[in-house]
Amino acid sequence: MLSRIAASRSHVLVCVLMSTAPVLAQAPKNIQNANTNANTALPPPAVPKDYVVGVEDVLHVVFWQDKELSAEVVVRPDGKISLPMLNDLPAVGMTPEQLAATVQEAAKKFSRNPGATVIVKEIRSRKVYIVGEVAKPGTLSLGSDMNVLQAIAQAGGFLEDAKKDAVVIVRVENGQERRYKFNYNDVIRGKHVEQNIRLFPGDTILIR
Repeated sequence: MLSRIAASRSHVLVCVLMSTAPVLAQAPKNIQNANTNANTALPPPAVPKDYVVGVEDVLHVVFWQDKELSAEVVVRPDGKISLPMLNDLPAVGMTPEQLAATVQEAAKKFSRNPGATVIVKEIRSRKVYIVGEVAKPGTLSLGSDMNVLQAIAQAGGFLEDAKKDAVVIVRVENGQERRYKFNYNDVIRGKHVEQNIRLFPGDTILIR
């Protein structure tokens, strides 16, 4: 009788070990997949249609035929970038396509067919400002298209005493200051949604 019980327990133990073996074998693979996903590079930002290169923007200049000329650069305060062998080149105010053409022309001194592409890695030059009764007043990065409602959300929302129906957006156009009104209460109810304007670099949102 005792021998039968011992044999039964031995059989159960073997079954348990066999059932867990595949799980143990798969664990390293799952961990490896998790590490691979964690190390995956983030995609570049969506570039606004009216984007031009500005100070502090991070760019990747790629030469497909001459890799030694390629480099990741930060636009300096003087509006220029520095590339291997090409030294300083103007960049501010150009579209990525215009800058690629400028870089390609400069590289002809060293290559017959210097096909170049400019990839925008980080947009740091485009900023808007939010002042007053919000949780996190200050500077917001305008890396992609953003409207007033989105900016308020990114700033943490209104404080309790904020006048939600009297928000003002200050914009300078052609040297002249222009003010746009924004009534939060109306917009969230679907009324006068045209007030929820797209923001442009340099805009200031005032919330009292």
